[in-house]
Amino acid sequence: MKKVFMSMIALMMAMSVNAQKYLNEGTTPFSKGKTYVGASLSGTDLSYNGITEGHLGIQGKVGYFFADNLMGTAQLGYENTVKKAGRSATFSLAGGGRYYIQQNGLYLGASLIYKHFNKSDDFLPSVQVGYSFFINRTVTIEPELYYEQSFKNHKDYSTVGLRIGIGVYLFKDTYKNIVK
Repeated sequence: MKKVFMSMIALMMAMSVNAQKYLNEGTTPFSKGKTYVGASLSGTDLSYNGITEGHLGIQGKVGYFFADNLMGTAQLGYENTVKKAGRSATFSLAGGGRYYIQQNGLYLGASLIYKHFNKSDDFLPSVQVGYSFFINRTVTIEPELYYEQSFKNHKDYSTVGLRIGIGVYLFKDTYKNIVK
């Protein structure tokens, strides 16, 4: 696991040069008025909580930049979990935000998640730290470390993990190209 984190840090440093390209052009992907669409995969045994033996989660996320470097987000998710007591499905809905640090792709996030599982509900505040690796002008790969704090049962349902996502940052000129 230590090798994975060290590789991610080295890759983040190498990719920050790509974000500098946008600054030199006078525009940034994190400017006010832009929109974001993303999907991510979590779990795959890269997370830990007290009751889960393994799980796989899929999340869809949309966002809007209300100010430079500040994005509001909404997320919908599904998780299939193998627990000590059997298998379960969890549906989640979240609202939150991201703050991008110095236009280099590094971001901090916070959200409030509503989860429904096994005829039960839980609200979990969550914090994230991640990086947006730009593949091209609009598409990113986004590794993210996250922590979710359960108020229902801290020992069993609070989770720390790694999530890998793909994001698309839509510029105003992107809409024009899609319509044509």
